[in-house]
Amino acid sequence: MPHKPPSSHAEQPASPGGSPQTRVISEGVGWRISMVVCDAGPEDRPFEERHELVSIAAVVAGSFQYHADSGRALLYPGAFLLGNAGTCFACGHAHGRGDRCIAFQFTPDLFAEISATAAGSSRFRFAAGMIPAAPEMMSAAVVAERAGLHPPIGGEELAIGLAERAIALVSGHRVSRATPSARDEKRISAALRHIEANAGDALLLDTVAEVARMSKYHFLRSFRRSVGVTPHQYLLGLRLRRAAVALTSTAKPVTAIAIDAGFGDISTFNAHFRRAFGQNPSALRKRCNNKGI
Repeated sequence: MPHKPPSSHAEQPASPGGSPQTRVISEGVGWRISMVVCDAGPEDRPFEERHELVSIAAVVAGSFQYHADSGRALLYPGAFLLGNAGTCFACGHAHGRGDRCIAFQFTPDLFAEISATAAGSSRFRFAAGMIPAAPEMMSAAVVAERAGLHPPIGGEELAIGLAERAIALVSGHRVSRATPSARDEKRISAALRHIEANAGDALLLDTVAEVARMSKYHFLRSFRRSVGVTPHQYLLGLRLRRAAVALTSTAKPVTAIAIDAGFGDISTFNAHFRRAFGQNPSALRKRCNNKGI
């Protein structure tokens, strides 16, 4: 089990009025995504705390002053707080009340594996306390804020992808796009067959990586290079195609088809289906019955 990640800033209140509220959005072995809402203001004294895990936190509302081993920084919407595991820090709200962040946190082992590729070194540490609201992180900021509004499916891939982007940007490292080895392709093929055979079940990245006999991060990276999409994207496409075939070739109710395909609720299924096919499931079935797909 992963260590319990700290919040993006305050774990302990500087005063009764400055206590943050943390809500876990999604989590798994080695990672966690949380929303942290703080209502501290100018009257609340900054309190020194400690990053137990690596933290990359997107600021989505408010502003605050952040002081860590890497220096001082003013955090604001669109910027990302950076925290190294095992380091002390303090946050203050001298110029206004409150902030809201989406925190992505990683155990040192998982972060080291990600940074070995994204930064070219498993010993990489953040040398600054923040990433400004740069164009290179615009889409990552949108992804983070959306995760706070709608808990993501495939949260682990989302968290790892955001970490890769942040690490690559601040390190300046250019990631090699080497072709996967024949050995890796064989292992990815085993994973593809496992996903195909179990697409209707709840599949965890850790489980599929074990089938491929790879570490989780190496599997995710190799899968993307070999297949062209992430494991979650591949699984989602497979489920949607199977659902579309069932819709246009059987009289099964839409809800039953969604559940058989592996979707836990009909609203999620409908949203993904409309995005993929440009219409809802019932409309596709009707069009097929009238004209053929």
